[in-house]
Amino acid sequence: TSHGVPMIGCDCAVCTSEDPRDRRTRSSLFLAGDGYNVLIDTPPELRLQLCRERISRIERVLVTHSHADHVMGMDDLRRLNEMTGEPTPVYAQPGVQEDLRRIFRYVFQPPAQVGGGLPKFMLHDCGDRMAPDVELFEVTHGKLPVLGVKVREFAYLTDVSEIPAEVLPRLRGLETLIIDATRRKPHPTHLNFEQALAVIEDLKPERAYLTHLSHDYEYRDTNKNLPQGTELSYDGLRIPIS
Repeated sequence: TSHGVPMIGCDCAVCTSEDPRDRRTRSSLFLAGDGYNVLIDTPPELRLQLCRERISRIERVLVTHSHADHVMGMDDLRRLNEMTGEPTPVYAQPGVQEDLRRIFRYVFQPPAQVGGGLPKFMLHDCGDRMAPDVELFEVTHGKLPVLGVKVREFAYLTDVSEIPAEVLPRLRGLETLIIDATRRKPHPTHLNFEQALAVIEDLKPERAYLTHLSHDYEYRDTNKNLPQGTELSYDGLRIPIS
């Protein structure tokens, strides 16, 4: 979740856990493969994530929305610009593009003096597809429209509190669903644990992973009590898409 785990100033059992699956950087996802290499969101720990997973080539970036925990690592992409000599294509909704121009003003309106170098972005409207089988659609994050992603029989829904009725048919019977379940108690802009499980029960994917997790969830004990086919996600998790 937006605080990360361990959370500053917290000494709960999860924040002090020695299980590496209880250490959670902010949410992102990388679609790897021929014709893909798409990074979804650029959280504050992006450099650490890319180094950990040895990702050195990103063809496109998709920004689901402009909250800080999903965009504040974007400056780290300048290393990829140095390696390729090319700007990074960034796809987002028009309102999100406006936010990116404001947040990263120094990129789009370069200062008179450049210190450590500037990243290079090319902003693009995202539409409803990024590739022939990478579909995009809107879900609701409180009152904010946020992008969901579907690739063949795989779907990723970060930061969601409600799935519009017209989107639900596209998500039924998936092979894999990754879905927001920020905390156990109700949340005004995210699905909580019970709500996420209810969505999974309704959509009936073959397997489901809960993501965007706070320190409410201890990995080992929580997994033991989840319905069959449902697990907590964790940093570094790799999922094949058939």
